[in-house]
Amino acid sequence: MARRPLPRILSSGSVQIARSREIARTAADSATDVLHPLITVSRGLRKLAATARAKWAATPKERRGPTLFLVAACVLVIALAPYGPLFALVTLMGAAAWKGRERPVAKTGPDDAEAARLKGLYEALVPYFSVPDDPSPLFAHGGDWSSAFAEYAFDEDGRLTRLRIAYPPYFTDGEPDARARIEHLLHAKSGRGREYRFDWDEEGNRLVMSVLPALPTTIAAQRFVTVPGETVLGFTDADAVQRTVPVVVADGTEDAPAVVWRTGPRSTEPHLLVVGQPGSGTTSLLRSIALQALPHGDVLIVEGGGAGEYACLTGRDGVLAVECGLSGSLAGLEWAAHETERRLIAANRARQAGHPAPEDTRRPLWILLDRPSILGHLAAADGRTDPQELLQVPLRHGRAAQVTVVVAEQFDSVESLSEAVRTHTRARIVLGPAAPRQIAAVLGVEPHTTPTPQVPAGRGYARLGTGPVLRLQVPATPDPYDEATSEAHRKAVLDLLPERRAVTATTVGTVAGSAALSKAVGSSPEPRAVAGPSPEPKTVVSPAPVPETIAAPAPDPAPAPRAEPHPGPAPLHAPVPAEG
Repeated sequence: MARRPLPRILSSGSVQIARSREIARTAADSATDVLHPLITVSRGLRKLAATARAKWAATPKERRGPTLFLVAACVLVIALAPYGPLFALVTLMGAAAWKGRERPVAKTGPDDAEAARLKGLYEALVPYFSVPDDPSPLFAHGGDWSSAFAEYAFDEDGRLTRLRIAYPPYFTDGEPDARARIEHLLHAKSGRGREYRFDWDEEGNRLVMSVLPALPTTIAAQRFVTVPGETVLGFTDADAVQRTVPVVVADGTEDAPAVVWRTGPRSTEPHLLVVGQPGSGTTSLLRSIALQALPHGDVLIVEGGGAGEYACLTGRDGVLAVECGLSGSLAGLEWAAHETERRLIAANRARQAGHPAPEDTRRPLWILLDRPSILGHLAAADGRTDPQELLQVPLRHGRAAQVTVVVAEQFDSVESLSEAVRTHTRARIVLGPAAPRQIAAVLGVEPHTTPTPQVPAGRGYARLGTGPVLRLQVPATPDPYDEATSEAHRKAVLDLLPERRAVTATTVGTVAGSAALSKAVGSSPEPRAVAGPSPEPKTVVSPAPVPETIAAPAPDPAPAPRAEPHPGPAPLHAPVPAEG
């Protein structure tokens, strides 16, 4: 039997219905676009009427009569004024249009992906914040995460940037290990590669986790606005310190929160220890400290690595010596110990006589020692004194004698630091990537943030005495003689260098730059103190025949670093003339 075709109205009905729906939808959209101003004004009039009705209902009965009379008087004045009704109508339509405009809908809760992330984090915290005996646990498998997470925020990628957690009172938040487990879990679940700060509120049983922005690396070496005795170690978070200094950046000038280290007789942290990984910026920090100290004091630099990182400072005004070899380093540090004793004796005699301290004892003396472990190893192999033993006097009595010691060492050689260095360097800095336990071994406490495995040079943590641990970014102070240094950074460092003093070029054993050092150390009444040498250059007797001294100015810029150790200013090595 042949199959009969369906009626035409049935076969084409679905197509006509879909076409009719499309036409109706298009007409409705067109009508909405055309009538949108009218809809907006109508919505606004309705809101204005509701507001007026609410205000009339809130008006006390004894004040309704005067209010109604005042409104009627205003209507009468508008009606009698020229163009008054038209002006009132335009004002009413404008107010209705403004009141009825569409406002963007504010987000009131997390979306599905964010809710799933919060749910997973809640489930991960259940084993740490719950016990079987709790009758109404705040954290339970399958529980409501909104009761534990009171505040949260996400970034554009859907990762947590801030989270406020309420935990039960029986959690042992006073134990560092218990805190470390929670912080490690939150760090792993919220996304690695970022630096998190954890603020524990033991009284309120609250934990706030927030993501810290990266510290700026655009601040280069420059003349900071400080007073003598203050040194800018670097820059930190705005809410961590109360002081800002104006700095010059690429796009102008701004105020940056600075970590300021105060030295001198009234300083509670007169000496500094810097520890870091290779390439973390410890040498750049010492170079920055030297550039800030030279306008007001004298600097003695002892470089254990012998890489010539401080060649730009050789022969500059205020730089007593830049020593790279073992003999020169020992002689320089021995002179620094005698100079500290001389200053103490001179200041003590002046106080006993009722006079102010001599001027040469009040000029700051900075001793910068980079990688002392290398020199200690060479001294032990040669059977000579460890250079760190010569630092005991400057470290113990440096605050009273205006002598400041800065020691920089790497993590793999921290154990070789002497007891005097560990005891008297109360200001500590850690640079480069390091584990929390490594940071705690140097600073005394663990930081409140999670260190990241990859950090730029000069990034780390600082702690001055018993103060809080601060994030730190050292100002960029590279070696200007390094080919890899950018032109902007090279110019910034060269502009801060003092003028190169005139020296006397002699053969081996000739005393050079004696007048500059004589001004720095002065004369000493004691046999142990170093006396100021004579203005004329002296030549030490040598076994080999020595040609006559030839005076020649030092070239500018400084010569490239040499492999052999630089002899440095000879007054540090010259024999002390006997008194009388």
